[in-house]
Amino acid sequence: MTAFIAKAFGLGSILAAILLIVALLRQLIVMFGFLLALVKFVIIMAFVVIIVMIVLAILQDRSRRRREEQEL
Repeated sequence: MTAFIAKAFGLGSILAAILLIVALLRQLIVMFGFLLALVKFVIIMAFVVIIVMIVLAILQDRSRRRREEQEL
């Protein structure tokens, strides 16, 4: 009887360890997915900021050229 209980506890602990590893891997995959989404968001925001800065520089240059033309 004790051998059966020892074997059952051994199998139960192995099963519990496997389930724990699976749960941790799921959380790890979710965390990596969240981090990748965050990195993508940061990259997109950087491109948007760069495009806005380029547009503002173009508009400032056009405004400066118009002022120079009106002064002449």
